[in-house]
Amino acid sequence: MRFPFLSILLPLAWVLTVLPPASAGEAPTVRVAHLQGTTTLPQHPQRVVILNPSTLDIADALGITPAGVPQAGFTYPAHLAKYNGQGYFNAGTLFEPAYEALSAAAPEAIFAGGRALAAYNKLSGIAPTVSLDIDPHDFMQSLTQRTTQLGEIFGKQAQATAVLTAFNAQIADLRPLAARSGSAMMLMVNGGKLSAYTPHSRFGFVFDVLQFKPALSLPNASKHGNAISPELIMQANPDWLFVLDRDSAIGSKEGLSARQVLDNPLVRRTTAWKKQQIIWLDSASLYIAGGIQSYSLMMSQIKQQLLAAREQPE
Repeated sequence: MRFPFLSILLPLAWVLTVLPPASAGEAPTVRVAHLQGTTTLPQHPQRVVILNPSTLDIADALGITPAGVPQAGFTYPAHLAKYNGQGYFNAGTLFEPAYEALSAAAPEAIFAGGRALAAYNKLSGIAPTVSLDIDPHDFMQSLTQRTTQLGEIFGKQAQATAVLTAFNAQIADLRPLAARSGSAMMLMVNGGKLSAYTPHSRFGFVFDVLQFKPALSLPNASKHGNAISPELIMQANPDWLFVLDRDSAIGSKEGLSARQVLDNPLVRRTTAWKKQQIIWLDSASLYIAGGIQSYSLMMSQIKQQLLAAREQPE
């Protein structure tokens, strides 16, 4: 099931409205327009469940503590590793919420979306539910809006402003380096097969935001990218390769690793391989989470390797 990302890129005043109490003694509420509708939540809720790891990533950066998170069938990346522990009740898998556990927990609000989009109606029957997905087609505006929304909902406006300011400073610092670094490809290896991501796609951040030059023009990618071959990588001859290993991200031990798949005679002929300009990204961080902390960590890794490359003799 696909949902258009139309409602999530409106001005904040339209997507989040603080409502006064209907009568004396009632708590104030906020009305949130989101990916799957408009929902009224209690303002500054204390007991919430966050099912979408990208929303959890942002919430964690703001100091928001959920009561429950998904814990079955996967492992959180290192920067969210505490959510693997027993301090949070297990709200199910990324795809299938544990409805009975959620109902028993009686949360004030549920933050769904992500891989659990199809569960929205059932979840809404348990507690007010919102889907704060990030739109890959307009990543920065969407990420900014989601971070600001969470700050407003939980009374963490100052934290949201500080996190966004630091994130934008990272981008401004890295863009000049990216502009001088030549062409790039964003690849994913999944089950021994290769796919590439383009600007305005799920992992188009390096092109759309950091402004690396795409080494290859491809049609708009599906969620899992455009299928490509080592020969096409050789022909595109990127200066840099950014590589995600989906199998590693989801903990699969079957098949070849990304390093094994790319270590072949055709890819070895590229500038990226010859100069060792391949960035093996933190796949779990980006594939499982993909929130503001994931991309901040990604930028730190890219900057470190770009600076190291500049120090190498020609």
